[in-house]
Amino acid sequence: MASRLDPYRGRRREGRTPEPLPGEVATTGEGDRFVVHEHHARRLHWDVRLERDGVLVSFAVPKGLPDEPGTVRLAVHTEDHPLDYATFSGEIPPGEYGAGRMSIWDHGHYETLKWTEREVAVLLHGQRLEGTYVFFRSGDRGWNVIRSDPPDDPGWSPPPPLLRPMLAVAGTLPEPAEDARWGYEFKWDGVRALARVDGGRATLFSRNGDDISGTYPELRALGDRLGSTRVWLDGEIVALRDGRPSFAALQRRINAGEQRARSLARRHPVTYLVFDLLHLDGRSCLDLPYRQRRWLLTELDLAGEHWQVPPAFEGGGPAVVAAAAEQQLEGVIAKRLDSPYRPGDRSGAWLKLTDVRTAEVVIGGWRRGEGRRAETFGSLMLGLPGEHGLRYLGQVGTGFDDAALRALSARLRRLERRTSPFAETLPRDRAEGAHWVRPALVGEVAFKSWTDDGRLRAPVWRGLRTDRDPEELR
Repeated sequence: MASRLDPYRGRRREGRTPEPLPGEVATTGEGDRFVVHEHHARRLHWDVRLERDGVLVSFAVPKGLPDEPGTVRLAVHTEDHPLDYATFSGEIPPGEYGAGRMSIWDHGHYETLKWTEREVAVLLHGQRLEGTYVFFRSGDRGWNVIRSDPPDDPGWSPPPPLLRPMLAVAGTLPEPAEDARWGYEFKWDGVRALARVDGGRATLFSRNGDDISGTYPELRALGDRLGSTRVWLDGEIVALRDGRPSFAALQRRINAGEQRARSLARRHPVTYLVFDLLHLDGRSCLDLPYRQRRWLLTELDLAGEHWQVPPAFEGGGPAVVAAAAEQQLEGVIAKRLDSPYRPGDRSGAWLKLTDVRTAEVVIGGWRRGEGRRAETFGSLMLGLPGEHGLRYLGQVGTGFDDAALRALSARLRRLERRTSPFAETLPRDRAEGAHWVRPALVGEVAFKSWTDDGRLRAPVWRGLRTDRDPEELR
């Protein structure tokens, strides 16, 4: 005689999996239990199981049950499970059906509001879940799930779809009497990135809001690591060379297309250094003081092959600056311990303390090189956007390796134009033989100082900044 658990039995082999196998005599239960398993299989998902007529009716929900009403998520109706599965957790071995770690995410009892072949509406009373969820068929496309009531929490809010990073201003060490009111972090030589994790999926955003997840595929596993935790994180993507962040090493990743990204991720991996927490499980953290945000971030226990939370220090600024110099790091960021997070603002509550001066610049032209650089360029002509065009800042001819020379030359030739994009007339010795380009590319240079007439003194090329638009530098 056929049993509702036959499909379950047919997918599992006795002695090969720790999962419970149903016996000849059916297990009895309370009739209204539910369990939600967090299943780290080939792709992370959550299994919602409802006790019904002696079995656990099961739905796989790839992104987990929605918190906010009106959000529809995919739910896959899977085979019924035995009641003993309600208390199961463990590791399903590789090669077996559903291989991966299975843990109990929540459990409790439920009330049946409606149960038909096309709609299952239940009110869940769990340790973490409290609310009404409706599983429903959507035509011939299978099942979906929606929450039909708002969370019973006046302080709850969904994670915003987009956030911009808070920015620091150049400064000096706070006075000794103020030192204890500041926190200090090392300044990392990389690319700023915000991460939104929702439903076990991580999406990375550049400083100007572009989705850069495809450029750094090794960081997608951060979503699997955080599981059901919904967060916005702020940090820096770095490439390590000899144990230190290297912006030059990061260049090959910044400018790679998504097709090359997977290969480069294996050969030249990056690390995401997370230093701030902006939203956590339905609660905005923006108005919390920096000290409390760092504590909450530490409690997430983020440590992995491609991400970590670097150290932060309360007080002791001079010692932190000395340590940064000893380790040849770029500098230190000082942050007021009581400062809130203000997305998109450049605030004096965050200070950049560094001897390395850098500037983001726009390329307005190039001059032909000589010798081994005859086929590329000798120097780039730099500027900053103004009301009438680019303000000329000078030229940079050092800091390029052969790969950068070739790649940049190809891009510049596609942007060539007949007239100068600079607002002023350049000196004859600078303009002679110049090739003008549309001012579309942003780069970064390191330099010693500014001259009296507003030029860069001794600039050295650091790399393209594809995460920045020329108009942002206006």
